[in-house]
This record gives sequence, structure tokens and C-alpha cells, in this order.
Amino acid sequence: MVEGFNATLILWLNLIGTFAFGLSGGLAAVRARLDVFGVIALAGVVGLAGGITRDLLIGAAPATFRDWRYLVAVGAAAMICFFAPPAVERMQRAVLVLDAMGLAVFCVTGATKALQYQLGPVQAIILGAITGIGGGMLRDVLLGDVPTVLRHELYAIPALAGAAVVAIAHVFGSTSGIFAAIGAALCFAMRLTGVRYGIDAPSSPAERKRDPSG
Repeated sequence: MVEGFNATLILWLNLIGTFAFGLSGGLAAVRARLDVFGVIALAGVVGLAGGITRDLLIGAAPATFRDWRYLVAVGAAAMICFFAPPAVERMQRAVLVLDAMGLAVFCVTGATKALQYQLGPVQAIILGAITGIGGGMLRDVLLGDVPTVLRHELYAIPALAGAAVVAIAHVFGSTSGIFAAIGAALCFAMRLTGVRYGIDAPSSPAERKRDPSG
């Protein structure tokens, strides 16, 4: 857990992020015309896979399997998407904000957990990003697409930046919660700025020449 933060607050932020990611996965499943199991499965993948992957890589029992509230969060998100997809579509702006919040929280808590398991700063940054983006990448693979985070949108870079703040602070001997807040705020601001202004991660110059519209 992030030192200096209230454990209950972190839990609820994680649950909100899990729910938001679950909405993203569930809505993608509905758009792909999957059945009810597919909607639940994809909501679970997006909401939980990043944290599970991180925990497995550092040799810890996945936290999302030890706390039933995470499963309830993704289950609720899946049912909302399955029974009321138009309502979720209308709330797309709010879902994007919640998604950015989840990304910000997950990248910081992911990096912190890696550091607590005595991993180095680079590994912590990578695992922090994996916590935030892993579920979305797996969702796209399951739907037969190249992961969106690898093609466009400013998504992985904000996660890496937020995790880096925590890791760099740790290198200089600080585990204060203020750096976790700064990292989360940086990730959140970068993600929403990218959404607001349509900013994508840089692509290859050669690719830009072939695609003048990009």
C-alpha cells in the first residue's frame, strides 16, 4: 500500500478504477456482439488483468482474488453494459474521466507494490504501467485487434510517467505519499489532455510520410 495514504481511500479508488475499466471492457464486448459470458469475461479482463499480471510477475498472490469487492465491481460493470448499453454510451465522457482516474491510481499503486517487493526502479515503472494498461491490451487481443495503446492515444506514456514519479522519489530515499499524489495527478492530467486535444503518442516518421492524414 502507498505509504502516507489512507488504506480505505486507496481501496475505494482502486474499486472505482476497476469499475470504470470494467465498463470499458463490457462495452467493447457488447459492441463486438458477444454473449453475456463474453461481456462478463471482457469486463473482468480489463478491470483485473493488469493487477493480476503485476502480482504474478512479482510473486504475490493476486489481490483481486482475495477481495470479493473487486469481482463485484467488474460484475456490476458487466451487467450495466449488458442490460443498458445506451446509458453507458451516453455517459462516455464520465467513463473516460473514471478510466483516467483508474489509470492514475493503478500506475502509482502498481509501482509502489513492486518497490515493496524490492524490485528496482525501472522494473517498478514497468509494472506500474502494466497494472494500468495490461487489461486493455488483453481486451484488444481477445477481440482480434492490435492493442489500441500500441497504435494511438496517449495512454501508456501517462502511466509510465506517473509510475516514474514514485520510483524516482524512492531512489532518492522518499516514500512520502505526496509523491504518489503527484504521480497520480501527472498521469491523470496527461491522459485527459490527450483525450481533450486528440494527442497521440509519436509514430514512426516513415509511417507519417505514408499516411499524410496522420
